[in-house]
Amino acid sequence: MTHPYAIIMHEHGGPDVLTVEPFEPAQPGPGQVLVRQTAIGLNFIDTYVRSGLYPGKLPQGLGGEAAGVVDAIGKGVDVFKVGDRVGYCTLGPGSYATHRLADQDKLVPIPADISDEQAAAALLKGCTAEYLIERCAHVKPGQSVLVHAAAGGVGTILVQWLKAIGATVIAHAGNAQKAALATELGADHALSCPIDELGDAVKALTDGAGVSVVLDGVGAASWSASLACVARRGLIVSYGNASGAVPPFTALQLMQHGSIFVTRPTLGDYCHDAAEMRASAARMFAMIASGAVTLRIDQRFKLTDAAEAHRALESRATTGASVLIP
Repeated sequence: MTHPYAIIMHEHGGPDVLTVEPFEPAQPGPGQVLVRQTAIGLNFIDTYVRSGLYPGKLPQGLGGEAAGVVDAIGKGVDVFKVGDRVGYCTLGPGSYATHRLADQDKLVPIPADISDEQAAAALLKGCTAEYLIERCAHVKPGQSVLVHAAAGGVGTILVQWLKAIGATVIAHAGNAQKAALATELGADHALSCPIDELGDAVKALTDGAGVSVVLDGVGAASWSASLACVARRGLIVSYGNASGAVPPFTALQLMQHGSIFVTRPTLGDYCHDAAEMRASAARMFAMIASGAVTLRIDQRFKLTDAAEAHRALESRATTGASVLIP
């Protein structure tokens, strides 16, 4: 398609609710930039929006990250100029489109040594990894960390980043092939046991102590395992709901599992303004440029095939990162 178009849903539901619709991009207003998008990130959170787990006003677009080129600028834009390469990951749903209006404060510059596909695939997942490790869990060298869904988009970045800063990484993935990928990425131990056996396996690897930090983007299906794996006074960071929301729990249960800490963070609170967001992105891009983190883009879909991409994501048929190409 050469005419500008977007992926829109008029009701919540399965992938079939996603429709391709033409539109005329608006001209940027004061402080705004019009981005011609060249690559769009695919993330599990997109399925939450589509299904209604994260409800929004309908009709609604999807997608939270993309990269592209500045096509036009509004009055007062002083950070970017036409032709600049930019990306974003905190605009909210609507990136499944050929063009996107954005406030300049929501955009980050893309370095010359980072491709548009890398930026689109890395911004949301990479900035998530940055804040989880460095500003939420404050992981220190020598600490043991359990990474759930270690072969996924965020997981593959977490494993590499944690190893780069000197942590001991225990990775868990859904099958042996995905566990082998975590090993390739540097995990000290890569497990693919049933989730209800994970606690015993982790305790065996840590002389019964458990891990200092659990990074859990799975949610409902992994919550009990996370409790079984965390060390006394350890931290569970529940940052996603790939299997559904974490079930209700009580403060008493946290005491019973060793006076543990639990947090449920979100990127928007750790990249709350332009300065935080650009600092997070710069740190993430530097990790990629240095070779400490190798970004795996294992799937590329046409933007018009967004429904197919969602089916692949939800069936756990993907590894690493995926991008949509307009």
